[in-house]
Amino acid sequence: MIRFEKRLKPSRATTILTPFVAVLLTMIAGGIMFAALGKDPVEAIRIIFWDPLFDSNFADYSRPQLLVKAGPLILIAIGLSVGFRAGIWNIGAEGQYIMGAIFGAAAALAVYPAESALIFPAMVVAGALGGWLWAMIPAILRVKFRTNEILVSLMLVYVAESILASVAQGVLKNPDGYGFPGSRNLQQYPSAFNEEVFANSGMHWGVITAFIAVIFTYIMMTRHIRGFEVRLMGEAPKAAQFAGVSTTRLVVFCLGFAGAMAGLAGMFEVSGPAGQITIDFNTGYGFTAIIVAFLGRLNPIGILLAGLLMALTYIGGELAQLMLGLPGASIQLFQGMLLLFLLATDIFTNYRLRFGGAH
Repeated sequence: MIRFEKRLKPSRATTILTPFVAVLLTMIAGGIMFAALGKDPVEAIRIIFWDPLFDSNFADYSRPQLLVKAGPLILIAIGLSVGFRAGIWNIGAEGQYIMGAIFGAAAALAVYPAESALIFPAMVVAGALGGWLWAMIPAILRVKFRTNEILVSLMLVYVAESILASVAQGVLKNPDGYGFPGSRNLQQYPSAFNEEVFANSGMHWGVITAFIAVIFTYIMMTRHIRGFEVRLMGEAPKAAQFAGVSTTRLVVFCLGFAGAMAGLAGMFEVSGPAGQITIDFNTGYGFTAIIVAFLGRLNPIGILLAGLLMALTYIGGELAQLMLGLPGASIQLFQGMLLLFLLATDIFTNYRLRFGGAH
């Protein structure tokens, strides 16, 4: 008989090492998958993880893109991690990301073609508000009616996608776009354009905000009473109740914080790299950020590193599709393997295998 026995205290070294083991297992399993597709597995792994950073033919383009891709992943994952630490499972960050983009773009397009230094800050506020409002739906339903925030937040993603398609073809559609769906290009609207702070660096305001969010969240989780409440609720809910922690207030805070971060990510993306609201604006950042959050061990510093790694798989994956003709679905599966192996290795971090009958 084989059974799992919970460890009294997981090893700190094992906890730190398991993400690296998960990455290694992902490379091995991914290599097997690429070989099954008729591609050289070693070459595929090299193109994904090495060439974007160190191959002179690609590095000049790929290195700035690393920050562009990592920015929204880090920002969303930081917001999600706070709720996950408290046992509040927001799976709908993709919807909050979409609504933040819609609100942010709408704030700029409402005053187009006016030029003002206040337009971009207004977009930032509108983007955070859009994500926050969308996150308040599962928050209110949970605290008032005890609904499951996992299901509600996830289902709201599809509602947000429908709203995205509607506004792209309706109220936000470019009147000079010859009938094609999609808003005006915000990259051509100076007051609303999220341009690079340093030329050819990939460092736009969304990336800077992500770094600020990492620092802010680290301080909050380690030095502030709210961080203590979050950790206590996640690790010992009954102790949190005895300590007078308000579950209602914490649910609203965690979901609202995650929604605001996802909304900001959407606003920075639509005003910068994406440039406009389109039917297919959402690229799955909200779901990928869940992998980033857990790969980073729900720790702000870990999330920063995990976000850069996941961004590397995006860029390397696109390069592998171009160079080797790999299907896009194989790259998505490769990224999904990372979460699968991380969860699998986590089992052995928290449990040990026992052989034989129960004692």
